[in-house]
Amino acid sequence: MAKALDLKKTIRDIPDFPKKGIIFKDITTLLKDPKALKCSIDRLAKAVAKAKPKYVVGIESRGFIFGTAVAYKLGIGFIPVRKKGKLPYKTVSVSYDLEYGKDTLEMHSDALKKGDKVVVIDDLLATGGTVEAVVKLVGGAGARIVGVGFVIELSFLNGREKLKGLPVFSVLKY
Repeated sequence: MAKALDLKKTIRDIPDFPKKGIIFKDITTLLKDPKALKCSIDRLAKAVAKAKPKYVVGIESRGFIFGTAVAYKLGIGFIPVRKKGKLPYKTVSVSYDLEYGKDTLEMHSDALKKGDKVVVIDDLLATGGTVEAVVKLVGGAGARIVGVGFVIELSFLNGREKLKGLPVFSVLKY
């Protein structure tokens, strides 16, 4: 298995994207590297398997890439959380604040039931606003979050603080 340092070498920095002063961590270069992709999925799966979840909840859109692979590897189900208006059946939703405005995420109303053990997977933890909203959405369905996993965590943005003591696993930290 590749070392974490090797994985960092597969992530491209894009300066001033999406706005000046931000250094965007581009995972498309990790995704095209078969060894790095396998290593990142294996590490996420190993970390969250200990919690014995019934489902992986993946956050649109890059959380789908890693979340479905982790669910497949663990032999469990996958539940997508999408932006408003993208799911075809009845939904439950949560709105949350962005830097400039609001956004809404949705999940099918019958996706989870009380007591279901889930892990939430996304590609990156930054300020934690999006994953905090997903935690509220999943909790509102009565499910129990037993872990949250990311390929990348931008530690200096303190996103973990919004996750109120949930077990958090990150493959890479910056």
